[in-house]
Amino acid sequence: MTAQTLYPAERGNLRLSFEYFPPKTDEMEAQLFQTADDLSVFGPAFITVTYGAGGSTKARSLTTVRRLIAESGFANTAAHLTCVGAPKAEVDAVIDEYLSFGVRHFVALRGDPQGGIGSTYQPHPEGYASSTDLVRAIRARGDDIEISVSSYPEKHPESPDVAADIDMLKRKVDAGATRALTQFFFDNNDFERYLERVRRAGVNIPIVPGILPINNLAQVQKFAGLCGATVPEAIVTRLVHLEDQPVERFKEATHIAAEQIVDLARRGVRDFHIYTMNRTPLVTAVLDLVGFERVAAEAVGAIDAPLMVAAGAARTFATGAAAP
Repeated sequence: MTAQTLYPAERGNLRLSFEYFPPKTDEMEAQLFQTADDLSVFGPAFITVTYGAGGSTKARSLTTVRRLIAESGFANTAAHLTCVGAPKAEVDAVIDEYLSFGVRHFVALRGDPQGGIGSTYQPHPEGYASSTDLVRAIRARGDDIEISVSSYPEKHPESPDVAADIDMLKRKVDAGATRALTQFFFDNNDFERYLERVRRAGVNIPIVPGILPINNLAQVQKFAGLCGATVPEAIVTRLVHLEDQPVERFKEATHIAAEQIVDLARRGVRDFHIYTMNRTPLVTAVLDLVGFERVAAEAVGAIDAPLMVAAGAARTFATGAAAP
């Protein structure tokens, strides 16, 4: 059986980050803040809040980030920002508003085409043409700002090939990006091959694997089809017959994500970005099974980056090395 738990000696020097999306209702808002509070016991190095293309979640994103920092004490909150469908002046105003909240970390993205995934991307005539331009605009506001960008182990669906994808990543790094968070994937060999190619291209920023625990198989398959990711048949086979057995499905989904993290850790990966879907139970089950330790209660009140998740972990970002 594939290993699902790290030995104690393997757990040092690991870091986690969590992604949340802004709530649409009061009920969803309560769930988001409860989830962020629940998962804070794992001492995330940072958390991120998404931002809809064209500012479709602008108000909710701004409010969520402000409250996470000011009310919940998450000083390490990173704000997603897209440039699609908006003039530079509007995007610049959002950057400055986030900075006024205390944000010192952005996740800079182009954003999906306004016509939806699969349609042709058209930059706003008065806007930033690409995520590279957005990175450059954020970097101009200070050398101390962290700027994460996206990367794609199976390539972006609009890229002609992986080489073109890596060239785009290199341009973002040259513009000032300091970290890349990957699209979710399920085959660790894809990530390892991608990372090797990225390093050969001279890109040496941390490449942090995005991990998506599967709460809903059909939903994940649909999203994977849209964003160019692959759900291996072996994973489908393990889950598809459990759709009417929620307890067993939860257990199997926990095992799948834990196996992926353990295997990546044993290949040298030390940083993991978890797509939480604003839900606590599955993420917590996965991290507990892997063996991530919980920080002391008194340390949870005001998480400040970087805070390690394993006892004795050093303040390094190991994924930035030349090999995974």
